[in-house]
Amino acid sequence: MTARSRLNRPLALLVAGTFFMEILDGTILSTAAPAIAADLGVNPVDVNTAMTGYLIALAAGIPVSGWLTDRFGGRRILAVAIAVFTLASIACALSPTLPVLVAMRIVQGFGGSLMVPVGRLVVLRETFKADMLDAIAYLTWPALLAPVIAPTLGGWIVTVASWHWIFLINVPLGVLAFVVTLRVVPSTRDESPPPLDWLGFVLVGGTLAASMIFLELLQPQGGLDWSAVLLGAVASVGLVAATRWWLRRTPHPILRFDALRVHTFAVSNLGGGLYRMVISAVPFLVPLLLQVGFGFSPVLSGTLLLLLFAGNVAIKPATSPLIRRFGFRWVLVISIALGAVIIAALGLLQASTPLPVIGGLLLVSGVFRSIGFSGYNSLQFADISGAAMTGANTLSATLQQLAGGLGVAVGALLLRVGEQLTPVSGSPTFAYAWAFGGLALIMVVPFVQAWRLDPESGSELAVRR
Repeated sequence: MTARSRLNRPLALLVAGTFFMEILDGTILSTAAPAIAADLGVNPVDVNTAMTGYLIALAAGIPVSGWLTDRFGGRRILAVAIAVFTLASIACALSPTLPVLVAMRIVQGFGGSLMVPVGRLVVLRETFKADMLDAIAYLTWPALLAPVIAPTLGGWIVTVASWHWIFLINVPLGVLAFVVTLRVVPSTRDESPPPLDWLGFVLVGGTLAASMIFLELLQPQGGLDWSAVLLGAVASVGLVAATRWWLRRTPHPILRFDALRVHTFAVSNLGGGLYRMVISAVPFLVPLLLQVGFGFSPVLSGTLLLLLFAGNVAIKPATSPLIRRFGFRWVLVISIALGAVIIAALGLLQASTPLPVIGGLLLVSGVFRSIGFSGYNSLQFADISGAAMTGANTLSATLQQLAGGLGVAVGALLLRVGEQLTPVSGSPTFAYAWAFGGLALIMVVPFVQAWRLDPESGSELAVRR
């Protein structure tokens, strides 16, 4: 196969698989927290530190991924990342205490932070613009499916086996991915990469870590610790200011913002970031609505949530043809508008609402969620040159990680505000109506940005076949 002449499906599937593993491990632990706590002799709420440590390491390691790929080559770094992730998964399963589990989750998170951006960068470099839409389609489904099926899968594993298998299932997948990496990933690398911006790496990593900690502080199990929230906010703002100052003055910054000057990339990662934030909050709020708001059993709640997953899967084969037929602008405008309507409608559901209606809304929500997500993920690289791909990919991965974390935090905050207003409204589900309504209103920003897109935006990717 001539390099860059057609879509390398084995490579795209490999990267999609590693992406799925990374996201799944970031969310699956929540349902296993009680079992882990009982086995390790701690409170269930304390297990949250294992999830937080993973997410912090995941965010902090992303910025260095582009430089490592240029310096050592995609095949080598991806293989090392998979090996670290797999070995750390084994160590997590064997952890005798919570501190050991947290430490191993941090190592696992760092491995995951390299797997996805490095793998995606290799795919982008090896794919022609005309094949980019199909390549991104492979890389999009893990981010849509993993957060939805993780709670159900985690609950099932804990029920039929033990919490250790949440980590041990990564072992055969990791071994397979490692072998395939050595066979299908090109070994190309930059012969003269710039020196590593060590201070920038520390500052950016510290900023991302502080931001993730701050987001976690906004979604506690009990009441807010306002002194901790204030301290987290001050630390985050201070690090952002210091990082911005340094990245603007150093000749080879570890994180470049040049790509934001490209309109399609800016739209996909600014307005698109808000879109990702909203759709990340929906799988978090829906189970709470069904179980806490309606009193449904976890089994029924999980079954209904799988319809969101079914909608994602059902429309996936049609997303690329839709974009090629109607163009990015109209696909994004319609998917954002109808997606916002569905999200607002979720907030109007009641315990008495017929199950087919609830299931239908979740199914349709999954459809528009998948279309919009695929559109943004493809459009962002439409006008990025090959020379700028490393910086754009690293920046995109960083912003997407923040958007995902922010989504859950914003969803939790909206729900908490709604709970404070519930005594005034008198409705037991008012808080959820408030939260879903707030998320729908946020969608106005990406809708306006998508509406203002040039109709020919991304036309090189959406070429008719």
